[in-house]
Amino acid sequence: MKLTTRGHYSVKAMLDLSLQPVGSLSSVRQIAERQQLPAPYLEKLLIELRRSHLINSVRGAQGGYRLAKPAAQISLGQILEAVGESASAMTAVTSAMTAGRSKSSTPLQAEDWVTSMLWNRLNQKIQEAFHSISLEDLYYDARSWQAAQGEGASFVV
Repeated sequence: MKLTTRGHYSVKAMLDLSLQPVGSLSSVRQIAERQQLPAPYLEKLLIELRRSHLINSVRGAQGGYRLAKPAAQISLGQILEAVGESASAMTAVTSAMTAGRSKSSTPLQAEDWVTSMLWNRLNQKIQEAFHSISLEDLYYDARSWQAAQGEGASFVV
């Protein structure tokens, strides 16, 4: 399974916001610079995250973005869903296996059904895993990594 650029950048932005002092605001430009992301693309993702109530925005010269709720209450699955990402490993494989089959075509063979059910169960487990990993979990992993790198290390996901 591989995260798309859209999913990856969204997680990077959310993790960046979780690393900032509670209540502080970060502009698109600041997040983009810290995480080495293209600001115009990031801005579109932040709008989607705001619409999903994962972040809040404040307008104005001193405005910016911050988490809408504690990092412990935001899952990786919620972030990916907010930007329209699927957390399934092999959706294309299972769809391709059953696509084009009609009542007149050859019936789904037992091996095809077993493979399809296997991928469906694996996808379900992946979904559960993404929803069990909180932003706070990633935050502590990031802080541990920073500590291991030394005081001067900045965090880029």
